Amino acid sequence: MKFWLSVLLITFSFKNIAAQTIDKEKLLEYYETQRYAEAAQYLQSIYPEDTKDVKVLSQMAYCNMMSGKLPEAEKNYLKVNAVEPNNLPVLFSLVHINSRRGNATKAKAYLLEIIQLDSLNFTAYKQMSGFADTPDAKLKYLKKANALNNTDPDIAFDLSTAYRELKQYQQAYDILKTAIDADNGNFTLQQAQLPLANQLGKYKEVIETGEKLMKENTDVNVINEMGQAFFYLKDYQRCTALFKTLENLGVQNEGTLYFMALSYRELKEYDKAAVYAKKTIDEAISDHTALYYTALGGIYEDNNKFTDALEAYKRGLTFDNGSNIYYRLGLLYDQNLKQPKNAVLYYNLYLKNKPDPEKEKEQITYAKARLEALTNSKKV
Repeated sequence: MKFWLSVLLITFSFKNIAAQTIDKEKLLEYYETQRYAEAAQYLQSIYPEDTKDVKVLSQMAYCNMMSGKLPEAEKNYLKVNAVEPNNLPVLFSLVHINSRRGNATKAKAYLLEIIQLDSLNFTAYKQMSGFADTPDAKLKYLKKANALNNTDPDIAFDLSTAYRELKQYQQAYDILKTAIDADNGNFTLQQAQLPLANQLGKYKEVIETGEKLMKENTDVNVINEMGQAFFYLKDYQRCTALFKTLENLGVQNEGTLYFMALSYRELKEYDKAAVYAKKTIDEAISDHTALYYTALGGIYEDNNKFTDALEAYKRGLTFDNGSNIYYRLGLLYDQNLKQPKNAVLYYNLYLKNKPDPEKEKEQITYAKARLEALTNSKKV
């Protein structure tokens, strides 16, 4: 009896000694100066590796996580989870760690576990929307999160964007309106609402909100939306003035130039309207359009659709009379359509277009050889 009493006293004494060896002021200093790695090392130097003290493990896990030692943090949190399962803060920490490590599968699994434990957990649904594999799944989680907290700006923005992509403009607009009513100083949400208001014909609202936003920051997207609103309100002077601002900034696009062309037409300034109509066409045409038609022609050739290939190549020439298209047309007429006169024409055009002598050495040699053969042939 005395023996076991002695053992208990010794064990109790060791626990007290361990507790007394912690320098709380030192540990607090580590936290306050954000020296989390040193705090973790300090705790590990005091407590044994196999400790099951939840408070200690949680402290070490947090310090390791904050110092970027994510494997160590995960190991500590898993120990806590084994001792105290279904602990929401621990599960969220495991979500955070796996998210930072790019392990979406594990992060989603922990979030689903949280949702099973707490089906009304807004944060879990919010985070799940970011891990959704499909647009439908993303929409489902965003809707659930918004139903739990319809004033959260991040969820309102993302859900509104999802509805906008589905062309459900009224729903997208209403989602933002609720969040804006709760925080009328949120300019990000107000700017996101502008294109939706334009879609819904709320042109005066677009201008009113846009003018308020422009006082805070000159934004090209706001100018664009206001310009469209002025056009639909038939205020063509202000429309062209705003879009001219974008042009001066070098951020015009096909749409803004098109509105300018239409506005000048309505103002009966036909010369300017023609200029901007041409600019619209030029802006709409990609520098790579000819390349795309060349690729299309090649696809048709491979499929033995030579007439379609010919049409594609010639369509490409309307965008760029590049030497490569001339060469492809020469080959097409020569090898597949068996029209030597046209083959000679395009081989000549290819060579006259001064192809690169180093990069296109083989093509140049072949074109010259075929020209000589076809020219000397009785067929030409």
